[in-house]
Amino acid sequence: MSENESKKARRDAARERARAAREKEQARRRRNRTLGISGIIVGALAVIAIVVVVIANSVQPAGPGPKNMASDGVLLHGVNGKIVPVTTGAVPDGGKPTPTKQDDSVANITVYSDYMCPYCNQFETSQMSQIQQWVKDGSATLELHPFNLLDRSSLGSKYSTRSAAAAACVANYDPDAFLAYNSALYENQPSENTRGLTNDKLASLAKAAGATNGKVASCITDQQFAGWVGAATNRVLNDKIPNSSLDKVTGTPTVIVNGKQYSGSLTDTDAFAAFVEQNGAKA
Repeated sequence: MSENESKKARRDAARERARAAREKEQARRRRNRTLGISGIIVGALAVIAIVVVVIANSVQPAGPGPKNMASDGVLLHGVNGKIVPVTTGAVPDGGKPTPTKQDDSVANITVYSDYMCPYCNQFETSQMSQIQQWVKDGSATLELHPFNLLDRSSLGSKYSTRSAAAAACVANYDPDAFLAYNSALYENQPSENTRGLTNDKLASLAKAAGATNGKVASCITDQQFAGWVGAATNRVLNDKIPNSSLDKVTGTPTVIVNGKQYSGSLTDTDAFAAFVEQNGAKA
């Protein structure tokens, strides 16, 4: 082969390698475009799915609330040395709660809490015994407002909603058992970042707490008041809190005595007793 022919062969080989490289690069770009378009489509579908869930949750009717929770909470007072729930109607479908008319001559203790909140459990365990004594002797009232601040902490099971809805079932069908059930939910409180108790377990705890009405169990397992819990939670987190100067609830537990928020130790009974006495208790 002559020198010219050798140079021509090398040029031809180089051109062939360049052509193969261009084709390979073009194929890579086509592949990336296809994957990119696919990714955009998948991402768009995911966004659509999230939007659908958000819309579904926002348009899901709350339904009427539970009876005996016209204020979105259960009001307990003392009658002949016993703690008795105040009977009320329900928050109507699409309606608003009716704030409790408080008697300033006693300590009106209002607690906003989440049944998965460990700090709420601290307050319950430390303070509820003396609070109940004040209510029994007529020097205080107690109003309990469960809501679902910590749904995100139960691995998708929405335990905060389910437990609050279960408490609402007891308030609706067997209100005399509400306080005992409230205590039972704290005594059996699951840890955060677990799925929490099953609906069947919530129903069995209600029965053990004295809620023997036959409709309570099915109300809990069917989550009859889950929609109301969502609506009540939206009100708590966005609206002014009745009988107080709070614009909204920002954490749990939120404890209010005659309009003043308690910010002391959750476990110091003396500190809480002093706060209650200062704000109107006769205890």
